[in-house]
Amino acid sequence: MRNEFKILRIRGLRAKVTLMLLFCLPLFAGAQGSDITVSGIVLDETGIPLPGASVVEVGTNNGVVTDFDGNFELVVSENAQLEVSFLGFVTQTFEATSEEVEIVMESDADALEEVVVIGYGQTTQRDLTGSVSSIDLGDIESQPASNIGDAMQGRAAGVQVITSGAPGTNPTIRIRGIGTIGNNDPLVVVDGVPLNGGLNQVNMQDVESLQVLKDASATAIYGSRGANGVVIITTKSGKDGKGQFNVEAFSGIQHSTDMIDVLNARQFAEFNNEMLSNAGYETNPEYADPSSLGEGTDWLDALFTTGRQNNFTVSFSNGNEHTKVYTSLNAFDQKGIIINNDYERYIFQFNSETEINDNLRFGNNLKMNYDQKESGDTNINNAIFSLPTNPIYREDGDFSGPLGHPLYYGDIENPIGKANIVDNSTEGYNIQGSVFAELDFLEDFTFKTLFGGETNFWFGRTWAPSYEWDAHIGQNEFLSESSNRSITLLWDNTLTYEKRFDDGSRFTGVVGTSAQENRFKTMGGSIQNFASTSTQQLDSGTDQQEIGGTESEWAIFSYFARGTFDFRSKYLLTATVRRDGSSRFGDGNKYGTFPSASAAWRLSEEDFLVDSENINDLKIRAGYGITGNQEIGNYAFASSYNTNLYNFNGNLVTAAVPTVLPNANVQWESQKQYNFGVDATLFDNRVDLTLDLYRKDTEDMLVPMAVPVTSGYSDVFVPSVNAGKIRNQGVEVLLTTQNIEKENFSWTSDFVFTYNDNEVMNINSDTPMTTGGIGLNYNLARIQPNYPVNVFYGFVEDGIFQTQEEVENGAVQVAGNDPATSTAAGDIRYKDLNNDGVINDDDRTIIGNPNPDFTYSFNNTFRVGNFDLNIFLQGVYGNDIFNANRIFTEGMAVTSNQSTAVLDRWTGEGTSNTMPRAIFGDPNNNARPSTRYIEDGSYLRLRNVNLSYNIPVETFAENALSSARVYISGQNLYTLTDYSGFDPEVGPNGIDNNNYPVTRTILLGVNVGF
Repeated sequence: MRNEFKILRIRGLRAKVTLMLLFCLPLFAGAQGSDITVSGIVLDETGIPLPGASVVEVGTNNGVVTDFDGNFELVVSENAQLEVSFLGFVTQTFEATSEEVEIVMESDADALEEVVVIGYGQTTQRDLTGSVSSIDLGDIESQPASNIGDAMQGRAAGVQVITSGAPGTNPTIRIRGIGTIGNNDPLVVVDGVPLNGGLNQVNMQDVESLQVLKDASATAIYGSRGANGVVIITTKSGKDGKGQFNVEAFSGIQHSTDMIDVLNARQFAEFNNEMLSNAGYETNPEYADPSSLGEGTDWLDALFTTGRQNNFTVSFSNGNEHTKVYTSLNAFDQKGIIINNDYERYIFQFNSETEINDNLRFGNNLKMNYDQKESGDTNINNAIFSLPTNPIYREDGDFSGPLGHPLYYGDIENPIGKANIVDNSTEGYNIQGSVFAELDFLEDFTFKTLFGGETNFWFGRTWAPSYEWDAHIGQNEFLSESSNRSITLLWDNTLTYEKRFDDGSRFTGVVGTSAQENRFKTMGGSIQNFASTSTQQLDSGTDQQEIGGTESEWAIFSYFARGTFDFRSKYLLTATVRRDGSSRFGDGNKYGTFPSASAAWRLSEEDFLVDSENINDLKIRAGYGITGNQEIGNYAFASSYNTNLYNFNGNLVTAAVPTVLPNANVQWESQKQYNFGVDATLFDNRVDLTLDLYRKDTEDMLVPMAVPVTSGYSDVFVPSVNAGKIRNQGVEVLLTTQNIEKENFSWTSDFVFTYNDNEVMNINSDTPMTTGGIGLNYNLARIQPNYPVNVFYGFVEDGIFQTQEEVENGAVQVAGNDPATSTAAGDIRYKDLNNDGVINDDDRTIIGNPNPDFTYSFNNTFRVGNFDLNIFLQGVYGNDIFNANRIFTEGMAVTSNQSTAVLDRWTGEGTSNTMPRAIFGDPNNNARPSTRYIEDGSYLRLRNVNLSYNIPVETFAENALSSARVYISGQNLYTLTDYSGFDPEVGPNGIDNNNYPVTRTILLGVNVGF
């Protein structure tokens, strides 16, 4: 019944959104009457056609865009004036005529400058003094993706994006390395409003521009939230001319990029017999003849499936000299590569701008989003560990147990059954938007006020029915539900002064205020044991009822100012300051000031270079600034209390127990950053080079305080103090080349390279911080001065003991003479680093670094006639991965399946020097964290191949289509790597433990405009 309600609810939502869109569209459509047909072609100065040039009847919204060959045809009024415009060229006006015309556009040096959106304003790429990466949306369009973060991967120097194959998962973004042990996520700003939710809330087809602010000169305008970098997304607005419909759709299938090979039934029986025999146990009689068992059950094959993606976006754009409108509707659904892992999403976007008169404008940006994630109780490792000798189903169709003694048949509950019967779901309702007004006055001043907000409502639900699978019994049904609400409000006011002087100099100044507040509330409950599974409601349960909830809020108020001076396009200076006040800090520490300054010198304007034939533009930049990080959680300055019941004189009383020692002196994490850059355009604008060198020091980093137990406070839940320091320094390179540019063939390339060196300078203690916990008391990493963050820590493997004599002559690992209970031939030998003759915790050391030496990408776009081919390679080099899966898949210590790597295990002297013996219980602790599990995480990936065909619109009925494109795209097609796991893209901490693998995707798509 619940599923039927769910389907009806989703269908209802689709219907409502579709009706909303259909209702809005006629409001902006218009028609023109005329009696002259004007046709012609638009060319650049070299005679190459300009597809996408705008041809508009002056004073109307009647217009078209040129097709792929630069042709156009438009019906206009008699004696009309037509305006032709194209980015990078001077706009031209001509009188309508019935004769075919040829329009040759002239290059506009000023217009060629790419507009770059920065905090509370915009500039051009030419005039930048800070480090800002503008991501080419044309490249992103060639890589269809459900999430704009995924499409950003490898596109910008200094920006590392780590993706996951799990449906609906947001990628991890790191800008210029890891700068804190806390929150490293960049600030994401969409249409001037900071985004609290994930990038899944943004439809990639709605994005007009995408910038990444990296250095302090660029990010200081965001003050206490700019330390981790800023991603600025601007969505599309309406365009002048005839109303334009666009339909963009793609559909495809997905698979895992690689699979782990595990033992079949015969191989497992042989292994199990050997493992038990070596430990002195009797073997399973049913495994007496392993060859009779055959292949057995492939649990991984049953868990993994063919995934699929479907994406559909319809948009409408219209505009005239007074009003511009853009609206779109996106529907996306994805079936994961693991059974019962699904995601669907709907986004409605509505942007408008109206010019009341020459001085007053107002508008809005509105985005509404609904998404739903569903999954079973999915555990990839359990599918690996399940025995191939056990079936998935019994003869009666029920899931198997397993059945029998765990020593022979294991004790892992059926992972396919758990994935099917357990229902985990999350529903999200998100609205983000703003309304704004702009007023021009006194010629050089503009005042803008913007009121924005974001509401996020999401509801979680887990349902687990009772079951009885052989000896495994889940007696009580379980239901858990939660309701979460986050409401954020924003009010920004800016005053901009822009003055151009007669000598060509220009000054731009911005001052403003920003006020933002957030209120968050969550509540939930759970209950067990239901009289009927058809009434899955909290009120229907009878046992172990639990309920809880929390509420919090924060606010920030800021003043900011920025001044930019451009002296004859030769010398540029930018200075910024922001002062933030945050409720997250106690009295005396609520306010922080974040200044920055940067300068640029355009050498190409100097007399000694101005006539250079090979240097079109050459600029050097330098900047310094301070930013902050306030993402430390709420109420860090105050004490935390828990309530407990105590027996006092025979009565139960409620007591408030302090848990966290207060730290009234907690304040911002501050970050000082230096940046030096070079921008060059060379060889008749065919080569563009951007080079940046930086050093980023995070000071006053929040680290855990050492709290003695005698204080009465917890020594586990401790406050943070500003005492740590991390340094990142590196080099970034972006090289773009126009290799070939002919009428029917072109080839362009982009090469992105990032080198970053990370080092922990101080953590307020000589005692390292342990991180990387994976359960079972395994902590795989640590944060320690003089090393990169999250380095791996453990023992150093030194081969395999081949004889008992070697064991006796080596350092003592586990003392004894019984091979079943102590170190013996076939066990791993570990290095005695302190030479005390005993292997213990003192012999652990740094064994790996998850941070890459450098990342890189190479993008090539070829155009041959109407065909476009894009080939995108992306890679990472020099990072280590701790393959924690192998602790269990190569442990050979319990009755669970293993990977085929254990086929090379030690079975006698000289048989192996890398894979130890199989023995139940692992008396030597061969599975301890060590170099055994450290692998090279370097990879080179064929990230995307896209072949598209631009269909000539003249093949259709007259004026039927303005553009048409079909394509086939392959993503993550091939990965060159030495890593043995599912996929080397495992996350910033470098630990692979039951990670959802990245997927290989094949898509077919179409884009149509009419």
